[in-house]
Amino acid sequence: MKVTGPTKLETAKTIAELEKKYRKSRNAVWLDLASRLGKPRRQRPSVNLWKLEKLSGMLENKILVVPGKVLGFGDLTKKTRVVALEFSADAKKKISAKGEALTLRQAAAKNLKPSEMVIVK
Repeated sequence: MKVTGPTKLETAKTIAELEKKYRKSRNAVWLDLASRLGKPRRQRPSVNLWKLEKLSGMLENKILVVPGKVLGFGDLTKKTRVVALEFSADAKKKISAKGEALTLRQAAAKNLKPSEMVIVK
């Protein structure tokens, strides 16, 4: 079987932007995220809000990065910044009420410090 990479145009553009950000800043986190997005969709993580709530309690003042989709099962009680490839509508609404939800493309455009980011599997 021939490996073709992501078929969604939005995902391919995100990978290109993350690789460009890596070449510009030389921070390995951007290249790591680009390589994780280049994998098949079934190998990308789908993370529920309850897991992000649990992690935000342990990792305060960190940006939680999901190289996949964030799903809306659970609730957030703490102010949390989440960066992901995709959000379900319910998850985006719940995160925006307490914190900030950014796509990976928006995060690449902002000057986020890689030392503040934690990749969630």
